[in-house]
Amino acid sequence: MTPLDDQQLATKTWFESLRDRITAEFEAIEREAGSDASFTFTPWDRTERDAEGNETPGGGVRGQMNGKVFEKVGVNVSTVGGAFSPEFAASIPGADDDPSFFATGISLVAHMANPHVPAVHMNTRFLTTTRRWFGGGADLNPALPDDEDTAAFHARLRAACAAHDPTFYPRFSKWAEEYFWLPHRQVARGVGGIFFDRLEDHFEPHFAFTRDVGEAFLDIFPQIVRRRMDQPFTDADRQALLEYRGRYVEFNLLFDRGTLFGLKTGGNIDAILMSLPPLARWA
Repeated sequence: MTPLDDQQLATKTWFESLRDRITAEFEAIEREAGSDASFTFTPWDRTERDAEGNETPGGGVRGQMNGKVFEKVGVNVSTVGGAFSPEFAASIPGADDDPSFFATGISLVAHMANPHVPAVHMNTRFLTTTRRWFGGGADLNPALPDDEDTAAFHARLRAACAAHDPTFYPRFSKWAEEYFWLPHRQVARGVGGIFFDRLEDHFEPHFAFTRDVGEAFLDIFPQIVRRRMDQPFTDADRQALLEYRGRYVEFNLLFDRGTLFGLKTGGNIDAILMSLPPLARWA
C-alpha cells in the first residue's frame, strides 16, 4: 500500500477525530431523551491500484444510529484511492493527464424524528490528484422552517468563515443556495448554509478553515436539536416531514456530487446511500 504523505495523514486523522466527537455528542442527546440508542460502526476495506499499478488505500468506517431523537443518522469517514475512469477523470481537476487520486473526508446526514428538529447535512473532504484541494459545507433542511434556527445556523457558519476570509460567507452561502436547488421542482432543498469546493494551493489556511467548519457544525447543530426535540407535533406535521424527505431523496439521487463521486469510484454502497431517510412520502 502506498504510504500516506503528511497532508493526507493529517486530514484523515482530523476527519476521524471529528467523527468521534460528533457521534459522542449525538449519543449524549439520546441519553438526555431517555434513549439508550448508540452508533453501530461498520468498517469496510477496498484495495485498488493507481495508474502505475501501486496498491492504494481504500476503506473507511460507516457509523449509523437509529434512536428516539435521531430517527436515522449516519456519520461516515472514508479514505479511498485508485485511478479515475478516463471519462470521469476529464471532469476532475488535475486528473486529465494522470488519473490517480486520493480522497478522504467525513460525511454526515441526520434525519430527525420530531418534525420541528431540522434534518442536516455536513461534509468536508480533501482530494488529491496532481492538484490538491478542500471542499465541503453544511446546510440545514427543516420540514417546518423556523426563523430562529435558520438565523442561528447561518450566524455560526458566518462567524467561522469571517475568521478566515471576509469573502467566504457571501461566496459560499450563495454557492449553497445555487447548489442545493431542485430545478425540476424550482424549490430549494432546505434553508441553506455554505458550500465550497476546490480550495487549493494553500494547505495550512484551507485546512484550518475546513476544521473550523466542522467545529461550527458541532457547536450549533446540537443546540438546535436540544431546543426543538421535545416540542409537540401533530400528525399533519409528521406528514409534512415525510413529504419533505421525498425532496431530499430526489436531490441526493439526482444531483448530489458526493453520491455521484462515491458511485463512480467504487465506494461502499451502504455508506454512500446512508443519506437516504428511513421513511419518506410522495403525495
